[in-house]
Amino acid sequence: MYVDDTQGMAASQRLPGSSPEPRSSRVAAHASATQQGLIDSARHLFVSKGYFNTGTEEIVRDAGVTRGALYHHFGNKKGLFLAVFKEIEQDLLNSAAANPLPGTAIERLESGLLGFLDASTTPEIQQVILVDGPAVLGWQLWRELEADYGLGSIQQMLADATAEGTLATQSIDALSHILLAAVDEAALFIANAPDPMTAREASAGAMRALLSGLLRQS
Repeated sequence: MYVDDTQGMAASQRLPGSSPEPRSSRVAAHASATQQGLIDSARHLFVSKGYFNTGTEEIVRDAGVTRGALYHHFGNKKGLFLAVFKEIEQDLLNSAAANPLPGTAIERLESGLLGFLDASTTPEIQQVILVDGPAVLGWQLWRELEADYGLGSIQQMLADATAEGTLATQSIDALSHILLAAVDEAALFIANAPDPMTAREASAGAMRALLSGLLRQS
C-alpha cells in the first residue's frame, strides 16, 4: 500500500509534458529493491549468527517484507543463501580488480593466494563461504562455485608466468586446479582452526614453499 501511494504521488508531481515512467519499469525496480533488501538482511544475519541459527521470519522482518516475497524471489532460505554467497564472492573479485597486484606473474599469484588466506580470517568469508557454504550448498556445488570465481584468475597468472619464463611449460589447466584446491583447503583449515591467525601463518608458509617449487630453475 505504501509503495503504491508513493508511486501515485510521484506520478502526480511530474512536470506537465513529461513522460510517465512505464509501469513495467516501476515493477522491475521494486522487485530489484526487494531482492537486494533481502540479500542485505540475510547477509548481515548469516554472518553474525550463521545460516542454521537464522530463521526466515527474522530475515523478512529485518528486510521489511513478507515471507512470501522471500519465497517468490529466491524459492527458499537456501536459495537466498546462494545469492548471498555469490554476492560475497563477486565482491572479492571486484576488490581484486580494483586493486591490481604489482610484480611478476608468480609474485602476483602468491599475493593473490595469500590474500585469500587473509580474507578467510574475516567474518564474512569465514562464516558464509567457508563454514556454512559447504554445509548448506553441498560439497560438489561449493567446489563448482569456488572454481567459477577463482579458477580463471589463477589460470591467467600461470599463463603470464609461463610467458615470462619464470614457470616451466606444463599443463596450466591441471596446475590451476591443484592450486585452487590447495588454497581452498588452506582456507578451510584456517576457518575451522582453534587459533585462525596461527593457522594462517602456517598456511602462508606452506603456500610460499609450494609456489617456490614451481619456479623454473636457472
